[in-house]
Formats: sequence, structure tokens, C-alpha cells
Amino acid sequence: MRRDRRAELPVSALPVLFVSHGSPMMALAPGEAGAALQRWGQSLTARDDVRAVVVMSPHWMAPVAAVGSHPMPPTWHDFGGFPPALYRLQYPAPGDPALARAVAERLQAAGIPTGEDPQRPRDHGAWAPLRFLLPQARWPVVQVALPADAGPAEVYAIGAALADLRRDGVLMVGSGSLTHNLMEFFGGRPAIDEAADPYVQAFSAWVWQALQAGDLPALLDYRDRAPQAARAHPSEEHLLPLFFALGAAGWPKAGAPDGQPVVHAITREVQYRYLAMDSYAFV
Repeated sequence: MRRDRRAELPVSALPVLFVSHGSPMMALAPGEAGAALQRWGQSLTARDDVRAVVVMSPHWMAPVAAVGSHPMPPTWHDFGGFPPALYRLQYPAPGDPALARAVAERLQAAGIPTGEDPQRPRDHGAWAPLRFLLPQARWPVVQVALPADAGPAEVYAIGAALADLRRDGVLMVGSGSLTHNLMEFFGGRPAIDEAADPYVQAFSAWVWQALQAGDLPALLDYRDRAPQAARAHPSEEHLLPLFFALGAAGWPKAGAPDGQPVVHAITREVQYRYLAMDSYAFV
């Protein structure tokens, strides 16, 4: 099993994160991925410049990039067939209608269709990883919907339209899963620490290499270039939040040290043989 590789955040930069939330069971059986997110989150909670979170999860797909404006979104247990303890978990972070409006205004200014949804609850793609990153649940969290017909370039543009919010203390998070073949996952019912399937390792390694190389064209075209891409993602909604994070980070950065993008692996664990839990920070 691959161990996490964590780097310290520069004090002056608010990062953009991509986190893999894997199975809903992450909330109860977090593995090394949960522990790595907790350690990274400690460096966030020690700061005084984080005021809110904007997150995109594939568990809210809508016709447009809608923005959740509920002042206190309920914790939605949007899954079935899991242990009762999972349904008792709550993440009572408030919403932020004013921030939701600011998000929607930026999307509109960029020509991206949007709207506000004042009723939307908070799905597990948002709250499950945030329980480890920001367990105090005191920072407001605003969720952005993944447009149902969007591809990597369109989702990158959504993140890019919101990039300036980082300067105002908003932590941008794309929550998905680096690999997400549920047919194989449910068909095999593997153990959390079962050895990773070779295709999962190959896909994860290719993405990490592309990130280190700053190769945005390759990533945008991952469906044709990455090994076993269709097997890693029979449908691509769980990878698309990575492109939200890349856009919000302005990645790849011009003028980064030695011409390289600034990307850190928070964790590169594989759980349940088929779920790559890779999470990254872009600073």
C-alpha cells in the first residue's frame, strides 16, 4: 500500500485541494487517506486567513453550475445499505448565502450558466472529507454543482472563474475519486487494505506524472492518453472535480520554481483494491 507524502504549506499561500472521498465508508474507516487529510487540515486550522470553503462534489450534478445558498445545509446521507452508525454522522458547518451570491456572480461574469439553490443539502462528497480536513465544522461551506454535460475543459473554466476567491480566504476544494469503477468495487467486495489492482496504480501514476510535469493538455485529454482511463472511470464525473481544483489554482503556474508547477501529494493510498484515494494540494 502506498504511503502518503506530505509537504508543508507556505505560510503566504492558501492552497487549492483535490481530495478523493472514495466510498461513503471513508467517514467511518478513513484509512491512511483520512489520517493524511487530518494532518493537512491541522495546518489549515492553524491559519487565521481561512474564512470559508467552496467545494465541488460529483454527487451534486445539475443542468448548470448551480450554487448552494442554504444558510444551514442539512447533512445528507445520500447512499444506502451501509452501517447505521454512518447515518448518524453530521457535519453541521453553516452555509454562506453572501458567498454563494459572490460565486454565482463570478460564474455569470465568465459566461458560465449558473443559479442559486437555497434548498440543496450537503452531500457526502462534500461532508465526508471535510470531517477530516476541518472537523470543527465552524467555517461556512458553499457547494457548487457539477454541470451534467461538462467535460474537463468546462470544469476547469468553472474553477478558474472562482480563482480570485483564494485571495479573500476561501479554501477551494474539488472532491471526487481518482479512480471510480463501482462495478468492480461492488462485484469483488474487497477489503479496505487489499492490494491495489495494477490498472489503478498505472492510472494514478500517470496522473501524478502529468501533474508534476505541468502537462495540462495531457490531463484535459486523459480519456485518450491515460492508461486504462475508461476502466478507471467508466463515467468521468468523479474525476472532473480535479479539473475544478486545477482551474481554481491557476495550474500550471507560470514562474513556479524551476519552471515546475507547485503540487504536493497529500496521500496516494489505494483502498478496497479499486479506489485510488489520491489527494493533492496546489499552492
